[in-house]
Amino acid sequence: MHKEHSQRASVLQHVSLNVRRLRHAADLSQTALAEKSGVSRRMLVAIEAGEKNVSLATLDRVAEALEVAFSDLIQARDERDPSRINEIAWAGSLPGSKAVLLAKAVARSGVELWEFTLAPGEAYLSEADPDGWSEQVYVIEGCLTVALPDETREVAAGEFFMFASNRPHAYRNDGALALRFVRNVVL
Repeated sequence: MHKEHSQRASVLQHVSLNVRRLRHAADLSQTALAEKSGVSRRMLVAIEAGEKNVSLATLDRVAEALEVAFSDLIQARDERDPSRINEIAWAGSLPGSKAVLLAKAVARSGVELWEFTLAPGEAYLSEADPDGWSEQVYVIEGCLTVALPDETREVAAGEFFMFASNRPHAYRNDGALALRFVRNVVL
């Protein structure tokens, strides 16, 4: 757990430094970035200070306003291979629940590869992505519940599911054992 906490802290540091650096490179004030992203200036100040455990949706809005990939915000700047991220980007409320952005690749716009671990009873809620985005999940261990507005899908170990992610969705572990799955986000 200590290692996960320190990895999470390092991601907050990466986000802090990257947002500040990219904002300056775009010649934007915090107020201008707040207006462009729809994220409050107070939140941006906290993010740049490394004080705020920010949601993935908020980081997506900041990345879009800065015209960079989400992974550009969380990745250590000195990475030798920019496709390899391997950073914890989300930690759940229950021990052991986390999402690790493993890699990114160039597609029409981009592809992100994630590894999720959800403890029993944990859920990851996601806002709708822009039109044209999709997600692919492959379950390694356990059983994943994918909740969409119009359906709920159970995905067992060794199975996969793909869907358009331009609507709110959730990943849940409704089982009694830990759940591990891989998630690809196609931008």
